[in-house]
Amino acid sequence: MSSPERPVTSPCVNICALDEQDICTGCQRTAAEITRWGRMDNSERRQVLGLCHERAVAAGLVLPAG
Repeated sequence: MSSPERPVTSPCVNICALDEQDICTGCQRTAAEITRWGRMDNSERRQVLGLCHERAVAAGLVLPAG
């Protein structure tokens, strides 16, 4: 019997401030994503992390992968 998969860790960096688009300036999640995080499965969490990365790249906060 395999052990259950560990939950994907929250990207929260304790800089909790929403911009005009309701996106956190710290973790790049939307207010809705932050609210739902505890109820998401790992697949949904990984999808959100991908969106966070895309938002960070678009905002010039990180360089694109590759």
